[in-house]
Amino acid sequence: MNERERRWRLLLGASASGLPTPSGTDARIDKALGALYDNDGRRGGLGASAPSVVRWLGDIREYFPSTVVQVVQHDAVERLGLHQLLLEPELMEAVEPNIDLVTTLITLGRAIPETSKATARAVVRKVVEEVEKRIADRTRATVGGALNRAARTHRPRLRDVDWNRTIAANLKNYLPEQRTVVPERLVGYGRRSQAVSKDIVLAIDQSGSMAASVVYSAVFGAVLASMRSVRTSLVVFDTEVVDLTEQLDDPVDVLFGTQLGGGTDINRAIAYCQGLITRPQESIFVLISDLYEGGVREEMLTRVAQMQAAGIQVVVLLALSDEGAPSFDREIAAALSDMGIPAFACTPDAFPDLLAVALNRGDIIRWADRNELSKRGMSD
Repeated sequence: MNERERRWRLLLGASASGLPTPSGTDARIDKALGALYDNDGRRGGLGASAPSVVRWLGDIREYFPSTVVQVVQHDAVERLGLHQLLLEPELMEAVEPNIDLVTTLITLGRAIPETSKATARAVVRKVVEEVEKRIADRTRATVGGALNRAARTHRPRLRDVDWNRTIAANLKNYLPEQRTVVPERLVGYGRRSQAVSKDIVLAIDQSGSMAASVVYSAVFGAVLASMRSVRTSLVVFDTEVVDLTEQLDDPVDVLFGTQLGGGTDINRAIAYCQGLITRPQESIFVLISDLYEGGVREEMLTRVAQMQAAGIQVVVLLALSDEGAPSFDREIAAALSDMGIPAFACTPDAFPDLLAVALNRGDIIRWADRNELSKRGMSD
């Protein structure tokens, strides 16, 4: 069998006709894939026990890179209904941890038996730590820089002058004969105390389509909560509102405090968040939701308008994930846009920059357009 035939045989599986039967390692790969993807009666052939699934997971981890393993695991859960088997400690120890697996475990939530909870938390913690490594340093640096820029003053004391920025701002006043710059405008940093500079309130929709956003939001919330110059609150909601701010020191606790799925009452969540905000001019409200409102939509839009009128910087994200926006309510998105509040999906990598723009009262619409984020998911 040549390489081209080999690839086609492994791709098509048992339905391939006229191609040689695989042997050796290829035969084992074919069997592992066929147990999941074949439609000839072998579908569901992983068996109904954790040991058989563990053996199968071991096979695919041996033959494929981790990125492929994650896709195959996801398909196995969806096609073969392995949700209950995921409650077995033996199985959870064998899987490749990823965002999809974390969202599945969060969805199972209280159904996880005591014997499996420690293993489930370990799996979730591994993914959370990987996400935190990806975003933590950049978030702290970007948000910290934005807070410093927000504190900059044009009437600084001499010791507070930022000379590099002062020179750049006054280059038009350069005197060649004197080889000097006349500093008509001084740029410096205000001497900020260690007091809280900004308040950030994250309100996260718990509906099923927002699962990945919940994971990333929990990690971002924990990172922001570790910064003394920012007061961070994190609220999750469906038809009920749960304030998880007190658990932000451990994003794993936050995730197991959520309950994915169910209805959505955005209006109720916003009403709760309004009560958390005591310094409107120094506050940012981030709503992460697909905007399918099960509550009173007109009242919800009125509350958003009230926030904006009070001076609160309002940011609406259809998703905080790598996948783009899920299906969303276009009418509400359009109504928000009419208020000057764009609704778009944002990647975790771009979120720190978005916060920096919001902290400095920048033009979020322009920023989103420049980064082509305003188009993410809009064609759904």
